[in-house]
Amino acid sequence: MADAPTPTTLGALRASGWTSRSVREEIRANLLERLRTGAPTFTGLIGYEHSVVPAVETALLCGHDLILLGERGQAKTRLLRQLPGLLDEWTPALAGSEICDDPFRPVSARARALVAERGDEAPVVWVHRDERYVEKLATPDVSISDLIGDVDPVKVAQGRSLADEETLHFGLVPRTHRGIFCINELPDLTEKVQVGLFNVMEERDVQVKGYRIRLPIDVLVVATANPEDYTSRGRIITPLKDRYKAQVRTHYPPTPELELEVVRQEARLPEAEGIVLEIPAYMEEVVAELTFQARASPDVSQASGVSVRMTLANYETLAASALRRALLTGERRAVPRVSDLAALLTSTLGKLELEYAGGDRSELEVAGDLARRACKAVFDRRGGADALAPVLEPFEEGWKVEVSSSMPARDVLGGLEKMGALHEAAVKLAGSDAPEALASAVEFLLEGLHLSNRLNKTQRERGARYSSA
Repeated sequence: MADAPTPTTLGALRASGWTSRSVREEIRANLLERLRTGAPTFTGLIGYEHSVVPAVETALLCGHDLILLGERGQAKTRLLRQLPGLLDEWTPALAGSEICDDPFRPVSARARALVAERGDEAPVVWVHRDERYVEKLATPDVSISDLIGDVDPVKVAQGRSLADEETLHFGLVPRTHRGIFCINELPDLTEKVQVGLFNVMEERDVQVKGYRIRLPIDVLVVATANPEDYTSRGRIITPLKDRYKAQVRTHYPPTPELELEVVRQEARLPEAEGIVLEIPAYMEEVVAELTFQARASPDVSQASGVSVRMTLANYETLAASALRRALLTGERRAVPRVSDLAALLTSTLGKLELEYAGGDRSELEVAGDLARRACKAVFDRRGGADALAPVLEPFEEGWKVEVSSSMPARDVLGGLEKMGALHEAAVKLAGSDAPEALASAVEFLLEGLHLSNRLNKTQRERGARYSSA
C-alpha cells in the first residue's frame, strides 16, 4: 500500500491539481489502463478467462450496475471482492463526513455546512479503496433502515426538528457514496426492501421515509444471486432486475483438469512433521471426477448445483485420511488409496441435494455410487481392464488381496512380487517403488478390475478382499 497523498485541506487539495470523477469514470479509466498494459483485471478465477471475465469487463466499461447469476460455489463473491482494485488507491473526502463526501461536490448537510464555514481550510482525509467497498449479505430481516436510513431518535431527542436533514441516520447505501455496494444473495431481500433500491439504481439518489430530501449518491451497485428457478426463499422482483443493466451468468469449471487447478490453488492440506504427503494424479482425478459425475447425475438436483467446495473438501479429506494412516502405522509417506474414499462421505453428504427428497435412494447410497462411477471413469481413461489381462492370472490360481484404509503398505504388498504382472503394473502407475505409493496403485488397479467385473470384491469388517470373479 502506497502512502496517502499529503494535502489535508480543501485549499491544498485544489492547489495539487486533483480533479473529481465519478466511481464509474474511475473504474473505467483504471480498467482501460489494465487492458492497455495487459495487466490482469482479476486473479484466481480459473476457467473464467474467456467467458465471465470479458463479460464483467465489458459491463464495467459501460458503467453498468452488475448482477452475477449462478449456482453456489462459482466464485461470484470472490470476483466482486476484487472490484475495489479498479478504484484509485486513495481518494480525498471531507473530514467528519458520514458518507465520504467529495471535497469539491459535497452532498450531505454536514459536509456542505463545513465547506461554507471553513472554506479552503476545511479538513480533508484520504480514504483507501478497500474502505470504499461495502458488502451486505441479504437476509429476510434486512430492512429499509439498514440499507437506506432512518430517523436518528437520539438527534431528535437533542431538540432537532424532524425537518432537519441532520436528524437522519444514513444506511449502508449512502455510506457507500463514491464506492461499490455489493448485495450477496439478492433474492433473499424482501420485496419491499428491493423496492427501496429503485431510486438508487435509476435516479441515483436515496429518499428516507417522509423527508423531502433527495440525497444524490454516486455508487456502483453489484449483486449475486442463485437462479430463480432454484431458490425457494425469494425472487428478484422484475423492476429491480430491469435496473441491473448487466447480468452475467457464472459457471463451474468446464473440465476436471480446471476443477483440479482450482482445488490445488485453494486447498489447505494437513501437515505432520516427518511425513511427506503425496497425492497420486489418478486419485486427484477421482476426486474431480466424483464432482463431475454428481453434476451429471439424475439423482442430484442440477438446479441447486454441485459446488467446487465439494471437490475442495473431498480433496482435503482424502489427504487427511492418508495422513492419519501414516501417523497410526509409522509410515514416512502419506499416500491416499481407494479405501480412503470412504472418508469422503463426511465431506460429500450435505453438499448434494437429491432430485427426489425421500425417494428410494438415500444420500449415502447416491454418494457411494458416485465414488464408484468416478473410479471406473478414471480407470478406463488410464487404459481399462483389457490392458491388465495378465494381472488376473494369479487370482484365477487362487490368490487374494486384502486392503483397508488402516492397513500398513507392507501388509497390502505382501506377496506382490510373486504376482509379477500386478507388481509391474503398480510400479508403472505409481512411478515409484516406494511401498506407500505401490499400495495405493495396487488398490486402484484392483478396484478398477472389480468395477469392470473382472474381480470379486468382498466387504469385510475392516476393509475388503479382492478375489477371482
